[in-house]
Amino acid sequence: MINKGLTPREIVEKLDRHIIGQSDAKRAVAIALRNRWRRQNVTAELADEISPKNIIMIGPTGVGKTEIARRLAKLDNSPFLKVEASKFTEVGYVGRDVESMIRDLVELSMNMVKSEEQENVKTRAAEVAEEKLLDLLLPPRPKEKNVSDILANATESYENDQQTEDQEKKADATRGKLRNLLKENKLDNRLVDLEVTETRSGPMIEIFSAAGMEDMGLNVRDMLGSVFPQKKKMKTVKVPEALEILQEEQAQKLIDMDKVTKTALERVEQSGIIFLDEIDKIVGSDSSHGPDVSREGVQRDLLPIVEGSNVNTRYGMVKTDHILFIAAGAFSSSKPSDLIPELQGRFPIRVELDSLGKEDFIRILTEPNNALVKQYTEMMATEGIKLSFTEEAIATIAEVATVVNERTENIGARRLYTIMETLLDEISFEAPDMKEKEITIDARQVEEKLNEIIEDEDLSRYIL
Repeated sequence: MINKGLTPREIVEKLDRHIIGQSDAKRAVAIALRNRWRRQNVTAELADEISPKNIIMIGPTGVGKTEIARRLAKLDNSPFLKVEASKFTEVGYVGRDVESMIRDLVELSMNMVKSEEQENVKTRAAEVAEEKLLDLLLPPRPKEKNVSDILANATESYENDQQTEDQEKKADATRGKLRNLLKENKLDNRLVDLEVTETRSGPMIEIFSAAGMEDMGLNVRDMLGSVFPQKKKMKTVKVPEALEILQEEQAQKLIDMDKVTKTALERVEQSGIIFLDEIDKIVGSDSSHGPDVSREGVQRDLLPIVEGSNVNTRYGMVKTDHILFIAAGAFSSSKPSDLIPELQGRFPIRVELDSLGKEDFIRILTEPNNALVKQYTEMMATEGIKLSFTEEAIATIAEVATVVNERTENIGARRLYTIMETLLDEISFEAPDMKEKEITIDARQVEEKLNEIIEDEDLSRYIL
């Protein structure tokens, strides 16, 4: 599972393709990812004793905290879940308890592994689905005679047998022609009657459990299984849709779900990543009326999960000992040391991310693989329009983003999205009907479009 080919330096280089700056944070997550591979290559006895060094990222919104963690998970093909710490409540109170994030991570991992297995059996499923579709398109073949039929009709002439053989040859030839037409997409408009399995549904019951109310809703049909036979219904669909339905059904039959479950649970335990956003929002208040239900209580509930414990899920028990937790928060009105001491100890690595300025915005607009300018250029190309930006225009956009962030709330790089949408609003609307197919955005156009909004602080607060 762990890509041993990626050294910390290579991981940072790959992150640089999508995220500008924040070298300290990139180094920290790169080391954490490499340490996973190192742990898997020591003796089994020692591997159990090595726990991941969880990370706290400190920095304002929009500087790349979430994106760093998300891209890291993609590099490793790890199950990745982003949760907001402020959404949890202490166990025993109404709301989501912290164990629910482990169950959510398992569901994500199940979907990942299931998709991979479906891809592995895709070719075989397509072959079987094609044969079943041809069976639907062709009239049924004459039934083969059994021994009793032959004895009962011993006086029938040889010509009848010859006729049946000719019919079979004709059916095979017709099937071959239909197969060719199917592969050439010449049957796409033809309708077929297909028997499909209805989505299993039934009355839901809730069970009071320490595992958390939100995941203990059980489907009665799932519980009783074969007592409720699966309903089937006839559906008239076009050939491409029928082929897709049949492929999905066959892929489902070919997948070994026991293997999927085992792999998914192992992947969660060995390479799962949970991004705890807004960790600063669960810092306890100065109230003297006891612990806050959604603050200090949540911190205490997080302790065993982060340190390592067993969590019950619908697919089995999951050990959280080696899941990597990356927490993040602005800490504008508090500081990491305000967290309860026990939780501070579970996050030994702390990284401060820098605020973004004009030069950073210029690089964000142009350098990453998914740079905003590239995104809008490609989207307009679908309308047959060649959109381009001058260097001065990009510098002006970056300047506007910096000014608005300073005057209003600092939302970092997210400000670029609102500015670009406002700047290109008219072009986006008129694009399908525009006769001019080459458009160049220069600094003057940016200023004309945005200056009035920038000068009116109240207006910029609502529009930008």
